Amino acid sequence: MHGLHLTADLHGCGCDAALLTDADLLGKHCVQAVEDAGLQAVANLFHTFPATVYGPGGVTATVLLAESHLCVHTWPEQSAVTLDVYVCNFGGDHSGKARALMAALRALFEPTECVLNELMRGSW
Repeated sequence: MHGLHLTADLHGCGCDAALLTDADLLGKHCVQAVEDAGLQAVANLFHTFPATVYGPGGVTATVLLAESHLCVHTWPEQSAVTLDVYVCNFGGDHSGKARALMAALRALFEPTECVLNELMRGSW
């Protein structure tokens, strides 16, 4: 149960607008980032929401990891993204891999502002 939980709120994302609206495109980038970080994807789900009066629909991308999970939510009408990376440290410390995954995703979205949080879970 011990692990590292990272979250980030990204604002002013200057990335290709398709990353905020195209589930398949975002999903490919998420799976590649997981692999590049040395983590193991075991399943995934990528969903584009319908457009609203505020603009195109956003995307939720979830990658289930052997180590835990990655979840990305986009708000194209606000040029905003939230990121959630959690790794359990059962059998080894995956904290460095989680930080590398978070850094890669932050770079992908090119935010002008990022609020990053780290929480050590299961510490007693």
